[in-house]
Amino acid sequence: MFEVGFITVTFWDILDIFIFGYLLYSLYRLLKGGVAFYILLALVLLYGLWWLFQFLNMSLMSSMFGQFANIGVILLIVVFQPEIRQFLTVLGSTAARKKVPLLKRFIHIGRMTPMGDTKNTTLEEVKGAIMSMASHKTGALILLAREEHLNSFKTTGVKLDARVSQLIIESIFEKNSPMHDGAMIIVRDRIYAASSILPLTYDPSLPLKYGLRHRAAIGASEMADVMALVISEESGNISYVYRGEISDIKSEEKLHEILKQYDF
Repeated sequence: MFEVGFITVTFWDILDIFIFGYLLYSLYRLLKGGVAFYILLALVLLYGLWWLFQFLNMSLMSSMFGQFANIGVILLIVVFQPEIRQFLTVLGSTAARKKVPLLKRFIHIGRMTPMGDTKNTTLEEVKGAIMSMASHKTGALILLAREEHLNSFKTTGVKLDARVSQLIIESIFEKNSPMHDGAMIIVRDRIYAASSILPLTYDPSLPLKYGLRHRAAIGASEMADVMALVISEESGNISYVYRGEISDIKSEEKLHEILKQYDF
């Protein structure tokens, strides 16, 4: 116990602040990049305005924004139902099956980067597959996402949960494969699904040279903070899509640089 000015601070106060801060950080990592994150910011802004109007004694505005505050908890549950379910699943089901202690379950929720050199291995597998398919003009669409973004894509594809492998990627996009159409979704070092249908962009300014794969990649990147890589079946050109912007990749070095931005 020690005093800071007129405030007495105990060990439990510090622990309380630390746990609360860690939970807020975990919530931020869980929601960032998706539509839910911006909805949360909007709700926080509404609550902030409500407190401001109350402080200024603006009764009419305070009453109007107070209606949102009265149903705030219910509104949060309705809006963030998928994220709450994901949080509880990670905390209870997944960790319990692995017999992980309660403290480590909370740490697992906030941990976003895998251990060891898995990142480099997976990066090389994806890069090798893309360069090989581009040389053979094999059309492909690969979406690099994180767990918190999967709720944005109600995939109609085939769930695989397979380790990322150049051989598997090339086999799926091989022209005679029954799953070569649609997108492959990679989450960290796992192939989450293949032959997935992604939302198309409605941008009218997009050049006509871009086909459905490119439009699906742009549409997905507009919906969530994801990266997409597209290989043209006509030319074999590689395109990179992020936040609705599309650009061509001219070299293997550039592809490697882009893949390094994603946490495999």
